[in-house]
Amino acid sequence: MFARATLSLLLATLLAGCVTTGAVDPMKSSKGRDEARDAYIQLGIGYLQQGDTERAKVPLKQALELDPANADAHAALALVFQSELEPELADQEYHKAMSARANDARILNNYGGFLYEQKRYKEAYARFEEAAADNLYPERSRVFENLGLTALALNQRALAKQHFEKSLRLNRQQPRALLAMAQLSYDDKQYVPARDYYGLYSAMAEQSAASLLLGARLARVFEDRNQAASLGLQLKRLYPGSPEYQQYQAEQR
Repeated sequence: MFARATLSLLLATLLAGCVTTGAVDPMKSSKGRDEARDAYIQLGIGYLQQGDTERAKVPLKQALELDPANADAHAALALVFQSELEPELADQEYHKAMSARANDARILNNYGGFLYEQKRYKEAYARFEEAAADNLYPERSRVFENLGLTALALNQRALAKQHFEKSLRLNRQQPRALLAMAQLSYDDKQYVPARDYYGLYSAMAEQSAASLLLGARLARVFEDRNQAASLGLQLKRLYPGSPEYQQYQAEQR
């Protein structure tokens, strides 16, 4: 709320009329318009982060009225439509953002995530590859994590493993890559690496149905009955209707 109030105050300052003071209207200068545009974008993102997509559209529309080709405004609006389950509109906004700023790794990665959600895996993989080409992108480890997940969706298991390993070389704090490597190692009967990856994952992320099932399986491999039972109970309590719990029950017979 504080950040949103601050942005609103900034906008009020930028856009306030100057009739009584005789000061120059900041909106008549390119610098003033740019500052107002950026403030509108940040205000829209603030609403989006709070889940208020309807209110987010208003300042983003105002930003685009000031700068119709602004990549950041189009990218933010794409996220709004993505959140509202409007894939065609989101796709249009992503393309406008990419047209306005080609080869922007952040936009490419976000668009890849959208395509992955739509199960357009080959297209998603291509966008993630483009994003990964930017060696200076600060979130590059997440791009490789996304490449790994997309490769798995394309049944490219060996390729997925390469991407997850690259992601973890760049940043060991990537829970999805850690869990994926734990599962891949377990499937390959490489139980010690699987346990190590799983331990790192468990130390930083909340347990999911998939992670609890994997943890219980690893505990059985290493004959830790108490841990296996504890994870099984958590799986029953948290995800009683999940396929993972059904699989866990089947494996107990």
